[in-house]
Amino acid sequence: MKKTILSLTALAAMSLPSQAQAGDQIQIVGSSTVYPFVTVSAEEFGKSTKFKTPIVESTGTGGGFKLFCSGLGETHPDISNASRAIKKSEEDLCAKNGVKEITEIKIGFDGIVLANSKTAKRYSLTKNQLFLALAKQVPSEGKLINNPHKNWSDVDPSLPNVKIEVYGPPTTSGTRDAFVELVMEPSCKNLPEFKAAFTDKKVRKKACHLLREDGHYIEAGENDNLIVQKLQSNPKALGVFGFSFLDQNGDIVQGSLISDTEPTFENISNGSYGISRSLYVYVKNGHVGKTAGLQEFASELISEGAAGEYGYLSEKGLIPLPEGELVTMQGRVSALSESAPN
Repeated sequence: MKKTILSLTALAAMSLPSQAQAGDQIQIVGSSTVYPFVTVSAEEFGKSTKFKTPIVESTGTGGGFKLFCSGLGETHPDISNASRAIKKSEEDLCAKNGVKEITEIKIGFDGIVLANSKTAKRYSLTKNQLFLALAKQVPSEGKLINNPHKNWSDVDPSLPNVKIEVYGPPTTSGTRDAFVELVMEPSCKNLPEFKAAFTDKKVRKKACHLLREDGHYIEAGENDNLIVQKLQSNPKALGVFGFSFLDQNGDIVQGSLISDTEPTFENISNGSYGISRSLYVYVKNGHVGKTAGLQEFASELISEGAAGEYGYLSEKGLIPLPEGELVTMQGRVSALSESAPN
């Protein structure tokens, strides 16, 4: 029987199921955004091959990397899903624990949406308005102050006189990381007040990424479906999550326009929607050849039938890679056998 995987922190305290025999079932952790796509591929893989259906856990990107990087062997995951690229600190943790060779595989693209209930009026926002609504500190009369904005109309008189309530992911989430990088940072880093207060660019970047903690931005956990449910019960609120969850729940929620651009499959694909990011899986090279079906499953994930333009993952909301980039990723998977331990 597999031993229970112990997390390194309370945030990553989800352990993998203990019923699988050593090496005979792929174990996957990580991003809640990537989770639905990998789960669909896992189910297809289990039905169409001789291998067992991989076990997929939604731990959040950061929590997934903590588990993935905790070591080699049967008690550690084979794959980590991520809605952002791995950080240097996470690579260092991997190396410290003997996970010295990993392969990054991009599987497609996703947009980050701000959605609300279809029973309420649709929002049209800019990145700057979002920064002023959600930042921990904002400029005022030449200095930085704690965010005083209570209603959207405080940010801009053209916006509704409605309380700012935004349900979003916690700090362990890749969606949160991407949101602050793509929305908050560009609106903040060149503001004179931030440049004066934080002369070091790295320190300023961290300050720009800070979201308010006074009840207007509400951490709602790693489960994006839970955010969708909260929007049903609170039509005045907005939620931050991946486009695929909007796509799958289009009957009850609607995506806000960002700089007059609607979050659609086409607009994310062609780059006109301004809040989009790459989605990844990371494979532990040291487990290839040891965990049954690991390379074969990676091949399924980025096959034409799954991740291609007309693949089954696009039906779930994944924005496909350009054909040339998909071929490059397929080459990375083919090369995994060369890095497998003897």
